[in-house]
This record gives sequence, structure tokens and C-alpha cells, in this order.
Amino acid sequence: MESNFHRDERISMVDFTDPVFSISTQAEMLSLNRTSLYYKPRPSSEWDLQLNRLIDITYTKHPEFGYRRITAWLDSYYGFHVDKKTVLSRMQEMGIQAVYPRQNTSKANPANKVYPYLLNGIQAAFPDHVWSIDITYIPIQKSWLYLTAIIDWYSRYVLAWEIDDTLEIKFVLDTCQKALDGSVPEIMNSDQGSHFTSPKYTELFLEAGSQISMDHRGRAYDNIFIERFWRSLKYEDIYLKDYGYPREARKGIRKYMEFYNNERPHQSLGYKTPSQIYHEGKDRSFRS
Repeated sequence: MESNFHRDERISMVDFTDPVFSISTQAEMLSLNRTSLYYKPRPSSEWDLQLNRLIDITYTKHPEFGYRRITAWLDSYYGFHVDKKTVLSRMQEMGIQAVYPRQNTSKANPANKVYPYLLNGIQAAFPDHVWSIDITYIPIQKSWLYLTAIIDWYSRYVLAWEIDDTLEIKFVLDTCQKALDGSVPEIMNSDQGSHFTSPKYTELFLEAGSQISMDHRGRAYDNIFIERFWRSLKYEDIYLKDYGYPREARKGIRKYMEFYNNERPHQSLGYKTPSQIYHEGKDRSFRS
């Protein structure tokens, strides 16, 4: 249950120097998300925030655009003047890139194994056949957040998700563990980002009995179902709501996730919801 206290009010009620209760215990007692207690808005200018927001909007609409075309689009359609190097740098910070194939100019950690893409010609045939995970950038008025989610290919059901204000791997691992507490996929697909080549991530699924699949570099459409989900989330919620603070964004995104899974009919699913398709398929598998 969400606390009704404003952020400043709730912090004043918690004595962080109290040796009796840890921060995590105090957060649990007040029904708070512990990460929100540490949150401090980034000292970003309005110009910085607007640039990131416009890059995200443009990329969401045109994921085939690279940094040069995004720069031109910002200038032509928004009257926002910025150089190509700045756009490229921001896109790298935001974790986004165009979906066309290109020469791999980044060097992977040689200690981390890159797994082959296993999904060419494969259509998910039942729940938990194929899962996908990804991370997306979430703009809010005074800063930004990162959202990671796992989606079931067969049903489009979002199995688990987490929000954080950094790109540290912990929120990815927490999301994976939540999903695995409920079921295990035959194939787990991701891109080749550093979070997903980390042994901390791959070992979770290998130990659970899953196969690891990774997109071709620069090909976001290999992970098409979660890319479509990001677009739905942003156009139907994020850009419309224009969240002001992390707690507000978490609360709103939680509502959207519940709506998406349990109420929003999908044309590709015969106008059923992802929850219906996922659980009906699981029930059939159990009976058989």
C-alpha cells in the first residue's frame, strides 16, 4: 500500500541515525520503496531535460534513426538546435541506438560471454516458451529514471518490472528473480548490453534451466515484442502523464502495468488480455 505522505514529510518522520532500525526496516514499516528515500534530483538544466525528452520521443517514434537523423529531426520538427556529438553522447547515456546493422565499434568485456541469437524462425507456442528483457529510459519533469521489464512472447504478459534512477545491475537482477519466482522460460532473450552479458544475469537463467539468447548487435527488432510494449507504455502513459517525481512515476507506471496485463485488449490476441492468454495457456499445459 502506498504511503500518503509527501516525500519531504515522510523523510522527516524517519530518523536515519536511529541505530535500532535499519533504513530497509524503516522503509518497510512505512510501506515505502527504499530507493525513493535515497533519491536526489540530478542537477540538470531545463535544456538538458528537454533534449533528453525530445530524443526519447523521436527514437520511440523512429527507432530506425541514428544520431545524425535524430539531430536533423530535432532541428527540423522541434526547432531544437544541437550538434551531432551531443546527441550521440546522450543516446549512449540513455542506452538507445538505431536498429539497423552497423559495425561494432564498442568493445565487449572479454570476460563476458556473448550468446547466439536463438529465435530466427521461432514463434512462441506456449507461455514461458520465450521471455524477453530490456531497459528503457523514462523522462520525468525534473530528471529521469530507468525501467526494466520481462515480457512473455506468447501472451505479451509482463512478468516482472522494476524502476531505478541509475543503471546499476541490481534492479535488473531483482526483476529477473521476481519473474523466476513464478516460472522459468525455455529461452531468455536480451540484447548484448553489459547488464545482460554479465555472469550475474546469465547464471540466474542457466541455473534455472533456460537457454540464453542475445540479439544481433544494433538490431532492436530482434526483441520486437518488448520494443512494441515500450512504445505502448510511452504513448499511452509516460508522455501523456508527464510525471513530476519518481514516486509519482512509479505509482502511475504500476497502474499502467496492471491495466496492460489485465484490462487492455490486444488485437493480436483476439482482443483478449495478456493475463488471460498467459494463464489460460498455463492451465492447459498443467492439465495436459
